[in-house]
Amino acid sequence: MNFTLKSKDQNSKARSGLIKTDHGVIQTPIFMPVGTAGTVKSVSQKDLEDQVNAQIILGNTYHLYLRPGLNLLEQIGGIHKFISWKKPILTDSGGYQVYSLSGRRKITEEGVKFKSHIDGSSHFFTPENVMDIQKSIGADIIMAFDECTPYPCDYSYAKSSTQMTHRWLKRCVDSFNNTPNKYNYSQFLFPIVQGSTYSDLRNQSAEVIASFDLPGNAIGGLSVGEPHDLMYKHTEEVCDILPESKPRYLMGVGTPSNLLECIALGVDMFDCVMPTRNARNGMLFTSEGFINIKNKKWENDFSEIDSNGTSYVDKRYSKSYLRHLFISKEMLGPQIASIHNLSFYIWLVEESRKKIEDGTFTAWKNKMVKKLVERL
Repeated sequence: MNFTLKSKDQNSKARSGLIKTDHGVIQTPIFMPVGTAGTVKSVSQKDLEDQVNAQIILGNTYHLYLRPGLNLLEQIGGIHKFISWKKPILTDSGGYQVYSLSGRRKITEEGVKFKSHIDGSSHFFTPENVMDIQKSIGADIIMAFDECTPYPCDYSYAKSSTQMTHRWLKRCVDSFNNTPNKYNYSQFLFPIVQGSTYSDLRNQSAEVIASFDLPGNAIGGLSVGEPHDLMYKHTEEVCDILPESKPRYLMGVGTPSNLLECIALGVDMFDCVMPTRNARNGMLFTSEGFINIKNKKWENDFSEIDSNGTSYVDKRYSKSYLRHLFISKEMLGPQIASIHNLSFYIWLVEESRKKIEDGTFTAWKNKMVKKLVERL
C-alpha cells in the first residue's frame, strides 16, 4: 500500500491524499459505507458504484466469520468475488462487536471467548486467529485485534486494557508477518489507538502504535457515548502524534458535522452505520440540514428529495412520495433514503477534498457545520 499526501489546508490540519491498493486507488478524505455482513444494507453493489460513488466499503470479521463462514469464502477466492465488488474493502477485526456482547463474552490475556448472537455457540478469538480469519476473508486493509473500552471507564481499567491492546498488537504483527496471504493480492494491517478518554493513555497508545511503522493507523474507542468535545480533543491529540506520512482512520464516526470537524483535525478515513441506519428510520441528511421524512409537513411537498443531491433518487422522487413509502412501510423507502444519505456522505468528503486542494476548506467547513445541524 502506498499513501501519497497531495495537499494540506493552510488554516487547519486537514489534508488530501491517495491510498493505492491492488484493488484500486482511494482518494482521501474518504467515507467508507459499512457492509457488515457482505452487504451495505438495502443498497446494491451497482448503486454503490454508480450512484453513491463509493471507493471502498467496510466488512466485519465477527459477522463474516459466523456467516457465511471461512470455508465458503476461501472456496470462491475471498470476499471481493463473493460479493461481486472489485474495489478495495476494509475489515474491522471484530473487537468492537465482541465488546458489544458484554453479557456473552470473557476477556483474558490469551483472547476473547464469546457466544454467537445467532445460535449461542461458543467461539474464541485471539490476535493470531483474527489475523488468519481476516486473511481468509481477504480484505485489502485489515485491522488489529483490540479491546474497545466502554464509556465511561475508570482509569485503572482503561490503562490495563490499553496495555493489553498493545501486547495483542505485537502478536497480530508477528502472526501477520509469518503467515502467507491466501490470495494473489496484498493485504495491509492497521493498528488501533485506544486509551478511553484519558489524554495520557491516548498519547502513550498513539506513540506505541506509531512505533510499529505499519502502513496506516486507526483511532478506536471513540464515538461510544462520550461528548463530541471529548472526541474532538482526543482525536486532535492523537493525530498530532501519529505520523503525517500514514493515513489516519477514525473508526465509527459519525455525523456529517463530526466528519468535517475531524477532517480539520487531520483524519483521512471514516466509517459509520449512521447514514444507512438513520435512513431506514426516515432521517435524511442534506447540505442544508436534516429531514425526518415521516413528518406530516412533507405529505404535500412534491419537490425533489434534494435539489442539491448527487444521486438519481434525489431528482427522480418527491418528498411526498418518499414519505408515503415510509408511512406504508414499503421496502423502497429505506432503499431510496439509504442511497441518498450515502451519496450525501460521499459528496461531503469529496467536496472537503476539493476545498482542501483549492485552499478554501476552513471557511467552507465553518459555514457547513452550522447548516448541517439544522432541522428542516
